[in-house]
Amino acid sequence: MAIEHTIDLAMLLPSWELALRAERKSDHTVNSYLYGVRLYLDWCSANDHPLILDRNQVNAFVAELLASGLEPTTARARQLALRRYSVWLVEEDELDSDPLLGLKPPKLDEKVVPALTDEQIHGLIKACHGKDFRDRRDEAIIRLMLETAMRAGECADINLADLDIRRGLVIVQRGKSGKGRIVPFGLQTGRSLDRYLRARRTHRLADSPKLWLGERSRGFTYWALYDTLSYRADQAGIEGFHPHILRHTGASRWLGAGGTEGGLMAVAGWKTRDMIDRYTKSTAAARAAEEARGLNLGDL
Repeated sequence: MAIEHTIDLAMLLPSWELALRAERKSDHTVNSYLYGVRLYLDWCSANDHPLILDRNQVNAFVAELLASGLEPTTARARQLALRRYSVWLVEEDELDSDPLLGLKPPKLDEKVVPALTDEQIHGLIKACHGKDFRDRRDEAIIRLMLETAMRAGECADINLADLDIRRGLVIVQRGKSGKGRIVPFGLQTGRSLDRYLRARRTHRLADSPKLWLGERSRGFTYWALYDTLSYRADQAGIEGFHPHILRHTGASRWLGAGGTEGGLMAVAGWKTRDMIDRYTKSTAAARAAEEARGLNLGDL
């Protein structure tokens, strides 16, 4: 008989966090998992539900998240956190069986994520024009992400030693699934990075191994990057912005400039081609129209 009624789910969270970090999960993944479980426990308390992992209860939690207007992808991530926690509890003999085994995740809509237009890209970069530390840093981040289609979390985690401006290369040490890769960038991005590095020399945390630094004496996390890019997008008048749009935009620009799908997969860190369709769906029609005009099939 399962013992989920007797275990303290909140008390076991630090042990789960330790296990996740021992598995070398990224900070973003660990924080997302922990937040999902804590959000569920808070929901249980607020609704006078027992603090247990129960299928019907978890389904009700997810349904309420969706009803509140939360994106299906986010609701899916919250449910995933609970399923991962449930699996770990069984592995550690805290539960006799997995109460969430086989629980289906929320169905995702096939949404078309728009890429930024050239005008929006120029506006985003223009919003960083200035000579102070923050301006130099933000422009370098935006140019690097736009050119390489790098994930926001990967960009935030870059170490100073991973960057080679002379050769135009940056090493992503741990991409998705823990796989690293070498990512190239061009001269404009290199110049922007060089300007940032010169401004970085006088920062109080200049000796930090991390490439990106916050203002004054603070570090620079994924959430700091998220807030920074959202602030610049607001300055540029871009509505509905999310840092992930830069990845979609970078992928679309690569193919629009004639880059190969194989090259894009290598640079972006994708293992399957279907990711290309997902990330470049919004600009597929425009690329097809441009290709058709070049073929001149109407010249009979």
